[in-house]
Amino acid sequence: MACWHFTAFLYTIFHAVTFLKFSSGADTLLPNQTIVNGQTLISQSQIFEVGFFSPGASANSFLGIWYRNTPDVVCWVANRNYPITDPEGVSLAIARNGTLVISSAGRVIWSANSGRVASNPILQLLDTGNLVVVYEAGESSSQESYIWQSFDYPSDTRLPGIHMVDDPDTGTEKYLTAWRNPDDPSPGNFSYRIENHGLAEMVIFQGTTKKYRSGQWNGLGFTGISPSLRPRYKSDLKFKNDVLVYLSEIYDSSIVERITIEPSGIVQRYSMNEKKDKWNLLYSLPRDPCDNYGQCGPYGICSTDKTPTCECLKGFAPKAQQEWDWSSGCARIRPLNCGDGDGFIGVPRVKFPDMLKFLLNTSMTIGECQAECLKNCNCTAYANPYITDGRSGCLIWYGDLIDIREVPEADNKQIVYIRLPVSELESSNNLEKTKRNKKMPRKVRLILVAAGVVFFCFICCVTLVIRRLKRRARRKNEDLELPLFKLSMIAAATNNFSCGNKIGEGGFGPVYKGNLSAQEEIAVKRLSKTSTQGLEEFKNEVILIAKLQHRNLVRLLGCCIEREERLLIYEYMPNWSLDYFVFDETRRKLLTWPKRFDIIMGIARGLLYLHHDSRLRIIHRDLKTSNILLDANLNPKISDFGLARTSGGDQNTDRTKRVVGTYGYMAPEYAIHGKFSVKSDVFSMGVLLLEIVSGKRNRGFNYSNHHHSLLGHAWLLWQENKDVELMDECLNDTFVESQVKRCIQVGLLCVQRFPKDRPVMSSVLFMLGSEGVVLPQPEEPGFFMEGSCSNSTENPIPSTGSKKGSITITELEPR
Repeated sequence: MACWHFTAFLYTIFHAVTFLKFSSGADTLLPNQTIVNGQTLISQSQIFEVGFFSPGASANSFLGIWYRNTPDVVCWVANRNYPITDPEGVSLAIARNGTLVISSAGRVIWSANSGRVASNPILQLLDTGNLVVVYEAGESSSQESYIWQSFDYPSDTRLPGIHMVDDPDTGTEKYLTAWRNPDDPSPGNFSYRIENHGLAEMVIFQGTTKKYRSGQWNGLGFTGISPSLRPRYKSDLKFKNDVLVYLSEIYDSSIVERITIEPSGIVQRYSMNEKKDKWNLLYSLPRDPCDNYGQCGPYGICSTDKTPTCECLKGFAPKAQQEWDWSSGCARIRPLNCGDGDGFIGVPRVKFPDMLKFLLNTSMTIGECQAECLKNCNCTAYANPYITDGRSGCLIWYGDLIDIREVPEADNKQIVYIRLPVSELESSNNLEKTKRNKKMPRKVRLILVAAGVVFFCFICCVTLVIRRLKRRARRKNEDLELPLFKLSMIAAATNNFSCGNKIGEGGFGPVYKGNLSAQEEIAVKRLSKTSTQGLEEFKNEVILIAKLQHRNLVRLLGCCIEREERLLIYEYMPNWSLDYFVFDETRRKLLTWPKRFDIIMGIARGLLYLHHDSRLRIIHRDLKTSNILLDANLNPKISDFGLARTSGGDQNTDRTKRVVGTYGYMAPEYAIHGKFSVKSDVFSMGVLLLEIVSGKRNRGFNYSNHHHSLLGHAWLLWQENKDVELMDECLNDTFVESQVKRCIQVGLLCVQRFPKDRPVMSSVLFMLGSEGVVLPQPEEPGFFMEGSCSNSTENPIPSTGSKKGSITITELEPR
C-alpha cells in the first residue's frame, strides 16, 4: 500500500509540472523540461551522452550513458530491471524536489531520490560520465552540491571517480554487475567487487562462487597482480583500521580508460586511442589459466612459465595419480610433527593463498608470527601481509592453502612461509634450518636422508606400475562414456539425411544439419562408405573428444553405431567455419580486428588445453581455418579430431609412416619425415595467425615481386620492418597496431624451421596477451624457398566440419 502511495505521489509531481521545450544537446535538464526518446544530454566537452537506447537486438528501451564517439559502449544504465516496452511515449524528468522520474504512457517506470529535498535542482551530465542532481541551479558543480549521482549506483563499468566499496561497519557495498547478455542490461550472474575478509582483494563472483581473485592488498597493490598491470591513474584509497574499504581512480582528462565486466564474467580494462574514436584492450582478468580460482587445487601452485602449469609446493605430492587432474590438489608427503619438530620454507613472488581460515595481527613482528604458527598444529603457513616501509604484521593460514600462483614481477618481499616437517626441510639445500634441526646429530640426518631416497624410489616404482596397469586397462576396455543416439532419431532430425539438410563434406563424409527439438540444433557427421578416412578415424575422434571439455573445443554430444551407420553428433555452429569468413571478400569485413584478435586468443586457449591441461595430452595434427568453427557470437571452437594423437609430453616426438593433414599447415619435420609433436600444432597455429591477420591463404599465396608462400612473404616484410603491410586492408579502421605487430611476430616464432625454436602454447598465449613484453626475435620460417605456386582452387563452403577437398592424405614410404 505504501509503495502505491509513493508511486502515486511521483506521478502527481510529474504531471504538476508545466513542461517547456527541451533543447537536445545541452548538458543540463531543468525541472520544467523533459527528455523524450531521440533527445539527449551531452556533457560540456562532448565526451558523454545520456538518453534512451535499445541494446543489441532488443526492442526494449533503457536510460543509459554512453561515450559520444563510441555510442556502442554504454557505461551506465538506470532502469536495468525495468525495461521500457513502448519507447514512443517514454520521457525523463526531474521533479522540483530533486526526484528523477522515467515515465511511459502516464506510468512511472523508474525513479531515483536521495531523500534530500532540493529547492531548485537541476540534472547535469559531467565530463567524468557522472549524471548528477545538483542542489540548486547556479551552484558550482562540486561533490558537496550533489543530492544524487549515478556514480553511487554503478552497473557493469567503472569509470575514474566511481568508488568500489565494501565497508563492513556501515554495510555499504558498491560493485560492478555484468549484463545478462548483450541484448539485456539487467544484472547477470557475474559481479566484480571488493571482498574484505581480513585483507581486501578484488574478486569476480559467479553467483556466490569465486571465479577469480586478485590476491590480498599488501600496501602497494594486490599480491596476484603484476606491477605492470597497475593503472596509470592515481588511486584513491580509503582505509578503516587497516582495512581497505573503498578504492577508485582519480579522474584525469588526458587519460580515458574504463573497466568493464562482460556478460561472460571477464573483466577488461580499455584505453581510448589518440583519435578518441576506438578502444584498445589493455588486459583481461582472468588473464591466463593460472588466474582461474583454485586452478591447481589445495597446496598446488600455478605458473604459466612451466609445463604443466600446475605443480605441488615443496613437501607435497599430487593426490591424483594422473598428471592432468589437479582438481584434488596435493597432499603432504610426510605429516607435520607439530611444535618444534617443524620449520618453514619461504616461497617468494606468489599470490598469497585465499584466506579461508586465518589469523591477522598487524602488531606482531615476523618472528612472533612464526612462533605463533608453531603453537597450533593446524597452522599451515604465515606471511607478513605488508611490503611497505619495513612494516610488521602477521597473517597466518589454518587448513588448506588454495589458489596460489607465481607472480614473477612481484616484489621479492612478497613471501609466504609454508610449514613443513623437519625431515622435508633436511632434504632441500636451500631451506631454512630450525633450532631442533641444527641440534640433530649427523647420523640421524643421514638416516633421514637415506629414508627419503628410499621412499622417493618407492613412489616412483608404484607410479610406474600404476601407469602400466592403466594403459593395459585402456587397451582392454575402451569405454566411450558417450551417449548413444538411435538411428531413427537422427534420421528424423536430418529429414532422412536429405540433400536440403546437407551443409558440407570432408574426408570423413557428408555433414548434415538436424533438429532434435525446436531449441536444439545439431550437426551430424556421417561416415561415407567411400571415405578417405574410415573406422580408425571415427573411433579415434570418439575416444579423444568425448573426454575433452573446453569452451574453445567443439562439443561432441554423442554418436550412433547402428547397422552399417557410423555417425558423430555435434553441437551446431550457425556461423560455419573461420575460412568461410576470413578468405571471403565480403564476409571478411564482418571480422573486425577486435573480433579477429578474440578468435586468435580463443584458438590459442583451446590448443593450450589440448597440449597441457586436458586429461590426455593431444596433438591435433590437422589445425587449419576450416577446422575452426564459429558459434552464434563468432567465438572459435576447434573441431575434427579424427587425425589427432595422444602424446606423452611436450618434448616427445612420435613418427608415422602415414602422413595425414593439409599442405600449407603441416610443419616441415612432419610433412617430410613424418615426425610430429606438440610443436607440429604450434607450427599450424603460426600459419593460422598469419592467415587471420592477412586474410590470405598460405598455400596458393601470390605476390608480384616473389614466389614465396605467405610465411615467406611475412618473413621478408618482418626483416624490412614493414610487417604491418601484411595486415588485411579491411582492418584499417579497426586495427590496434601493437596487437597486429605482436600477432605477426608470434606467428613467425611459431613457424620457425626447427621445432626446438618454436614456443610452447603456454608461452604463445602469454606473448599474445601481454602488452609491453619484449618478444624473442624469430628465425627463418620453415619452407622458406621460392617456387611457382598456383592459386588455391578451394572455395569456402558452409560447413560444420572439414570442407570438400581440403584434406590431403599422403602415404610416405621411407627409403
